Amino acid sequence: MKIDNLSLDHIINEDVELIPLMSEEEEKKYKKQPIPEVLPILSLKNTVLFPGVVVPITAGRNQSIKLLEDAYKADKIIGVVSQKNTKLDVPLPTDIYEIGTVARILKMLKMPDGNTTVILQGIKRFEWIEMLQTEPYFKATIKVIEDKKPSNKNKEYQAVIDSVKDMALRIVDINPALPSEASMAINSIESPSFLVNFVSSNLNLTISEKQSLLEITNLKDRATAAMKFMGLELQKLELKNDIQSKVRVDMDQQQREYFLHQQMKTIQEELGGVSSEAEIESMRERAKTKAWSEETKIQFEKELNRMLRLNPQMPEHSIQRNYLEFMLDLPWNEVTKDDFDLKKAQKILDRDHFGLEDIKERIIEYLAVLKLKGDMKSPIICLYGPPGVGKTSLGKSVAESLGRKYIRMSLGGLHDESEVRGHRKTYIGAMPGRILQSIKKAGSSNPVFILDEIDKMGSSAHGDPSSAMLEVLDPEQNNSFYDNYLEQGYDLSKVFFIATANNVADIPMPLRDRMEMVNIAGYTIEEKVEIAFKYLLPKQLKEHGLKKDDISISKKDLEFLVETYTRESGVRNLEQQIAKVVRNTAKKIAMEETYEKKFTPEMIREILGPGRNKDKYETNEVPGVVTGLAWTRVGGDILFIESILSKGKGNLTITGNLGNVMKESARIALEYIKAHADELQIKYEVFDNYNLHIHVPEGATPKDGPSAGITMLTSLVSSFTQRKVKANLAMTGEITLRGKVLAVGGIKEKILAAKRAGIKEIILSEENRKDIEEIKAEYIKGLKFHYVTEMMDVLKIALLKQKVKGARVL
Repeated sequence: MKIDNLSLDHIINEDVELIPLMSEEEEKKYKKQPIPEVLPILSLKNTVLFPGVVVPITAGRNQSIKLLEDAYKADKIIGVVSQKNTKLDVPLPTDIYEIGTVARILKMLKMPDGNTTVILQGIKRFEWIEMLQTEPYFKATIKVIEDKKPSNKNKEYQAVIDSVKDMALRIVDINPALPSEASMAINSIESPSFLVNFVSSNLNLTISEKQSLLEITNLKDRATAAMKFMGLELQKLELKNDIQSKVRVDMDQQQREYFLHQQMKTIQEELGGVSSEAEIESMRERAKTKAWSEETKIQFEKELNRMLRLNPQMPEHSIQRNYLEFMLDLPWNEVTKDDFDLKKAQKILDRDHFGLEDIKERIIEYLAVLKLKGDMKSPIICLYGPPGVGKTSLGKSVAESLGRKYIRMSLGGLHDESEVRGHRKTYIGAMPGRILQSIKKAGSSNPVFILDEIDKMGSSAHGDPSSAMLEVLDPEQNNSFYDNYLEQGYDLSKVFFIATANNVADIPMPLRDRMEMVNIAGYTIEEKVEIAFKYLLPKQLKEHGLKKDDISISKKDLEFLVETYTRESGVRNLEQQIAKVVRNTAKKIAMEETYEKKFTPEMIREILGPGRNKDKYETNEVPGVVTGLAWTRVGGDILFIESILSKGKGNLTITGNLGNVMKESARIALEYIKAHADELQIKYEVFDNYNLHIHVPEGATPKDGPSAGITMLTSLVSSFTQRKVKANLAMTGEITLRGKVLAVGGIKEKILAAKRAGIKEIILSEENRKDIEEIKAEYIKGLKFHYVTEMMDVLKIALLKQKVKGARVL
């Protein structure tokens, strides 16, 4: 209860000009004054006026000041209502309560700060019926509401009034904030109705609670309701006094903190805040809805009770709260329902990705098993291949086809183990690992989880994150993945992990062993043209605000763009080149320039500048020049192995920025030739009297790998014998000292590069026959393949008996 000094003065001081109703006779006389049917309506932000009560009001809004000035000049009678939302400065009729109190302006004062202070006294309750005006202030028709007052002879009513007075006096007695004169004021009130209204007005209640008291018509019911609120306030005061009496005795630091905490709790409740106990209770209610195991439930209760014992002012309290909130936010055993419509899944995969038939088939197989079995340990798939072939975007399509949530976590540059496993929560600023953070963000424990660039993780003094990933990506272990922050196992077995990588060699062997490796090879020119026509061009038109009819690029023109301006396995650079073409058109449209909608190769060259020359097969008129096939990070390519003999002492020189493996292939080829010189019809004196130089052009580009072995062998034999190499022929394969030809990788990309360069025949190891059979027939149409097992077979096919024109006699 808080008794306003102004109200108190007007009750106990007989000399004050404004005297409130103290007796029933005075109350009846005051209420007999006529009340107009139309009244100006004053809305109050934080006050509820009761009949008979005197309150000071400070008006700062222009509308309110205008209303009070007009009413003070007239009959000084206004209607006073409270606002539903106290934050509104300019309320609408719907923002104020319908029931209020008719009031009389007793005195009006102009303050130095420009505000107007008035002293109001309530007369009767009323309800406004119709709002007649809203500007410059509210004015409405009203209906007076009379209080239903029981007879003074009603013993029950008299007992309630006596109880109200007793409780009010007890509150005044034990509340040191209230002056002792307040007891005299309450004792001097004779009118029961005024006593109820006076007490209701001064209770520590919210506006809505006071309004609920005002709207009670029966005075006995209003008094009973007020008693309930008074009882709560009395209990709080008694508890507060009890606490204060305890902390006065030998108060040490801990007791002082406890007292301040209790004080703050009371303040929070007064301000509408949430106390620590209420917060804990809220957590306990949330925990009832979680589908976690008994072990996790026990752990949560243990940590919750620990938080209850902590002082809210200690740093450990916020750490504990964050930990409990994280436990509650994690989707324990909360899964989304899988969509097993395999035909729909196939359509989604075909819609978003052109080609990639093998990986699409693998995904459909997974869905089929999941549909039939109902449950299976989610596989760990690793999609590896060159950049821009759609590895990451494939994950989105998988998530959509399954109806699961989608998460992507980039591992590029990750070098701290705690990024995966999290920190122990004892540290300030501790956080869970990114795995569980992503699961929490998804809100489901069975999302499609993309682990992007898994080959680019590094290690540092903070640990090796690739080792921490071993548990994540092991189907036999990840059903109880341990996060340092959570300090207990979390089931990741329902998560569909898809890892992506560019270079498999950079993935640690133990990690690679836990994943099913699926290769996504580069696209052919035909596939790139289809992707550009169906996906990339419409996408860029939309992103640049153009319509489909604004640009016309045929597939033939797109093929010219692909061959001349891109050198990649994927389509990322292709999309950038298409964007340049579309931007050029968008600029012309925006500047209202005339332009040709149908593009030609000349127009593309004008926009993109001079392109690169296609890799073409070169003449076989020079001995020692052989075409090889190579795999690079941007796809397949052709390269030329050159060798030349010069007078000397038999020295071997190798240039072209070659790696160790490639240099070893050159030495193996030379030693094999020396060992079989008679069979190859080469004089032994040549090896001692001539220096041999091997070069691979484009020396700025690093090259390595064993696949150029048979190409080097053919180049050296051609140089030693001066025999021509068969025209339009390329080859790839590894060699051994025994003369065997071994299989190599990247066959599809190499074959496509050979076809682009105009190659007609290709020599491969017999073991690579299976790789050719997996390539679509239209991609290898026009190519002839020779499968060999021995190096002599390579030379029989590659070298002609005819010698180069002007050949030297060695």
